[in-house]
Amino acid sequence: MDMPIMASAGDTITATQAPAPLPRERSWYPYLLIAPSMLMLVVVSLVPFLYTIYLSFHAAKFGRVTDFIGVDNYAVLLTDPRFWNSIGIAATFVFIAVPIEFMLGLIGALVLNQNVRGRSILIPLLFMPAMMAPIVVGLLWKIMLAGSWGFLSYNVLERFDILPGTSVFASPDYALYALIFVDIWQWTPFMMLAFFAGLQALPLGPYRAAAVDGAGPLQMFAHITLPMMTPLLAVIGLLRFIDAFKVFDTIYILTGGGPGITTETPSILANKMTFEFWNIGEASALAVLVWIAFFAFCSVFYQIAKKRLNAF
Repeated sequence: MDMPIMASAGDTITATQAPAPLPRERSWYPYLLIAPSMLMLVVVSLVPFLYTIYLSFHAAKFGRVTDFIGVDNYAVLLTDPRFWNSIGIAATFVFIAVPIEFMLGLIGALVLNQNVRGRSILIPLLFMPAMMAPIVVGLLWKIMLAGSWGFLSYNVLERFDILPGTSVFASPDYALYALIFVDIWQWTPFMMLAFFAGLQALPLGPYRAAAVDGAGPLQMFAHITLPMMTPLLAVIGLLRFIDAFKVFDTIYILTGGGPGITTETPSILANKMTFEFWNIGEASALAVLVWIAFFAFCSVFYQIAKKRLNAF
């Protein structure tokens, strides 16, 4: 049934009625309002992206762009084991860190939503890791886990005779997992607070009706909270997935991609190709390939979320 949304002098309109069109002389007004933002997006986003695609099809080394070489940069990159190693490292990083952050963040948000004592103080404290610059986080954990004298490495790891006298970031077996631990430490509070904000915005009516019907907490979570939170969970999870895959700052500070290439993600590899090997063409091809992979993944994710999760 159409609901009246405005009444004036006895007149009503319904929600299904289309708004009146702008007068012809003012039809350009919306375009004028968004023009500055669109111009800024074109300058700072679209132009560099198109130039990256241009570089990926040219021989660009040592800062000079010379011949058009077609897809040679892509062919070299796709047959390079180091490229596939970086994809594997990033995939391992993402598929361990993000699900843990997601689950811990959701559990923490559900606990915070129960009116725990000191919540007004706890929430700003939880947000501190996410507010820190990645470089500061990297330096902090580099000091905490430094070999022999690091606070955690000396008091925890070496107590159990794990890597005595050596930083965990120098171990090929543990460096990647140490980076995953740092990422979880930094971004779990962010996900917790994002989910907590979503829980606070849920209407209370369905919970009261379920309580009258005798539903328990688990039934309320499964049949009320989870369905209504699905759009937020999907968006936050997707954004965190993309952000974790292209993480650069923390890894660059803590390991620089080492030892060897054991923590070398595509972002670290692209940086080395550009500023150490001066092979800008291949680095541009790497960036374009990663963008294509993300575009395909996000498209598939969107379709699945729209059809099966009713998230959008």
